[in-house]
Amino acid sequence: MKKNLRASIILFFFTVLVAAQTKVSGVVIDKKNQPIPFANLVFKGSNEGVVCDENGKFYIESAKSYTTLVVAFMGYTTKDVDLEKPVTYNLKIVLNEEEVLQEVVVYTGKTSKKNNPALRILRKIWERKRKNGLRLFDQYAYDKYEKVEFDLNSIDSNFTKSKVFKGMEFVFNKIDTSKITGKTYLPIFINESVYKVYGDNKLGKQKEILEGNKNSGLSNGDGVNTFIKDLYNDYNIYNNHLTFFDKSFTSPISTTGIDVYNYVLRDSAYIDDKWCYNIVFYPRRKNELTFKGDFWVNDSTFAIKTINMAVSKSANINWVKDIYIEQEFDVVNDSVFLLTRDYMMSDFSLSKKEEAKGVYGKRTSLYRNHKFNEPKPEKFYRDEVNFIDNAVYTRNEEFWEKNRFEKLNKDEVGVYKMLDTLKTVKKFKQMYNLVTILASGYIQKGHFDYGPIFSTFGYNVVEGIRLRAGGRTYFGPNDKWRIQGYTAFGFDDHKFKYGVSAKWMVNTKNRLILAAGNRRDIEQIGASLTTTNDVLGRSFASSGIFMSGTNGKLSNINLTSASAEIEPVKNLIFETGFSFRTLESASRDLFTMDYFTDKARTQTRGDLRQSEVYFQVEFTPKKKSVGYGVERLSVDNPYSRLFLKMSQGFKGVLNSDFDYTKLQLYYKQPIVIGPLGRTNLTMEMGKTFGAVPLGLMSVVPGNQTYFIIGNTFSNLNFYEFVTDEYVTLQWEHNFQGRLFSRIPGIRKLNWREIIGIRGVYGDFSEENRLLNASDLVYKAPKTPYWEYSVGIGNIFKVFRIDASWRGNYRDLPGTNNFTIKGEFGFYF
Repeated sequence: MKKNLRASIILFFFTVLVAAQTKVSGVVIDKKNQPIPFANLVFKGSNEGVVCDENGKFYIESAKSYTTLVVAFMGYTTKDVDLEKPVTYNLKIVLNEEEVLQEVVVYTGKTSKKNNPALRILRKIWERKRKNGLRLFDQYAYDKYEKVEFDLNSIDSNFTKSKVFKGMEFVFNKIDTSKITGKTYLPIFINESVYKVYGDNKLGKQKEILEGNKNSGLSNGDGVNTFIKDLYNDYNIYNNHLTFFDKSFTSPISTTGIDVYNYVLRDSAYIDDKWCYNIVFYPRRKNELTFKGDFWVNDSTFAIKTINMAVSKSANINWVKDIYIEQEFDVVNDSVFLLTRDYMMSDFSLSKKEEAKGVYGKRTSLYRNHKFNEPKPEKFYRDEVNFIDNAVYTRNEEFWEKNRFEKLNKDEVGVYKMLDTLKTVKKFKQMYNLVTILASGYIQKGHFDYGPIFSTFGYNVVEGIRLRAGGRTYFGPNDKWRIQGYTAFGFDDHKFKYGVSAKWMVNTKNRLILAAGNRRDIEQIGASLTTTNDVLGRSFASSGIFMSGTNGKLSNINLTSASAEIEPVKNLIFETGFSFRTLESASRDLFTMDYFTDKARTQTRGDLRQSEVYFQVEFTPKKKSVGYGVERLSVDNPYSRLFLKMSQGFKGVLNSDFDYTKLQLYYKQPIVIGPLGRTNLTMEMGKTFGAVPLGLMSVVPGNQTYFIIGNTFSNLNFYEFVTDEYVTLQWEHNFQGRLFSRIPGIRKLNWREIIGIRGVYGDFSEENRLLNASDLVYKAPKTPYWEYSVGIGNIFKVFRIDASWRGNYRDLPGTNNFTIKGEFGFYF
């Protein structure tokens, strides 16, 4: 009896729990069984709704119980669908076309830009968008709580029974169902952060101070948080364009939105005692970087109250199947609307097929305790160069209970425990280590990293097959010192090569770093114009497996350098150093670097010794870096780069052969042009004062590989142009698929069109020409050389191919007037 009673009670509570939720999925179609994209669905008597995707599919969920689903779309009769069960999957809803249409709703797919009440409201939003939110105040401050979670999704029985998870089956006890997609998922990572945020609209400055950070499974303070923040950039829906995953999406609130979106005024109602309009939006065309969804807007301030939007599945973005965003705004002082909740979910997947497995990335940001017009001095907003407070990564549970804006649910609490347990499982450690090796290129053994493994094999004419082995010390990502080195062997020249380098960060606050090293190797001189003294650096031009033309103009180099650098202001680095190098041809049968040593031009030498002191400045505004150690990783984010270098050679120092002064400048400016894609402008210029031989001249960088190499000229051979003064300008624009998306049949391929043009002017002095005793005849682009290219990127999501043509100098012997080059890479 007691057993039956207990079972009845459990069954009762289970029934109540299920009844308190409504879940519906399915597809909306017409009489011809064709999907109706972007139809509107809402639970009757509520404001909870969704918009179908471009294939007519939908999923809608509510914590409340509903029995009717209302489905509507312009040009079709609105339909009430009775829900017989609280959970209904794979529902097929057929809409009938309207026979008599109202004047305002004479739309079938694309909405009219005339007599559309939604557009009248949208124009009011544009007028008031700079009179809403934080922009109203000179200064502001608030508290921010951020929670990020990553989950494996589309978990099914075959997945859980896979041998991969043998010994780790306990993790599947944490499987849950997404309220957005209805798919099952398994949490694998969770991160929490608490910030104090300060801003000054007059100064145009904002500063975030991290007060607490907590990870599951991974080390604290190792840069994970920086990667996460870059993965989920902050955005403002009032901006014309929103950047996600390196792509610029047109905001539904954009002043250009009417060109890419359809807008429909669907409803009006009171929300938190404020009368609001509900507007639905969806793309006019496929394959563009747009959203579908709806927003509620206040009728007097025309400020957004809530907005829900999802990236259309046909959008030209790789590895991301879905992006879903929710934002909520609360009213302050009766008229000011401030963002209080921001939720973003991304579905990372190798395929956009519905059944494809992937990883959910979910970020929830909450804001509270706003304060206004409390100014702080300008120096308060200066970024810390290299400050890490380890205490923020060791906050106790009492801190988190006090500072969480919302409590973790039962599943989230369990994730911490589950992942901590998972770290102790041997098989998981092996899987984690494999992923780490592929990502970093290094194999870790104790406090030593072997690698990079991707540089193990190479080939060139002089060395033949080249094998390389190397490694570095590694105690953690924030090491204050590091020693690294390598050795290599060529099977044709039968010579060993090596390089060794040591770095020590003496002052962590301003990143004062001392470095020294030595390298004996074979190198392609002139692979780049802007030179560095990185003793471990090696150009792809020296070891490319496949080359066009003769690639024998290689040099033996013995480089020793010592340097000191400091970063007094974030992303502004000063460096000075001393280097000594010797140069000579690596194969005199193919190439010499001889120069005359007397005025009569009767005596020659083939080797060069040179002592040099240099000073350089590098400024990279908006560059983001990971870690606080002597070596940092750069987060791939478009940022400007300005590089200035002055080098002074001293004759006689360590038997150095020449006096000279060399000045160099490099400037790169990326420009994101909204929906038109991204432009990169690169300029280099330099001049050498004093008489120098070939080994110290500025060689215009050619490219005889079959691969795209940045800042080189695709149709030039190595050493084709030699200068002692030069100016180059390169322009490349990636349309990100903007043009192809308008061509039927091609738009589905998600290709991206790229165009470019490169030019160089250069010359050399008569004095330097007379020094030349090599078998190379100097040529300089006194008439500016130029070439142009067109390319297609995102082929199979990983490959780019460029066709490049010479614009002039086409009749010279051995020229490449036309060339094809490719590039592999993983890009969003």
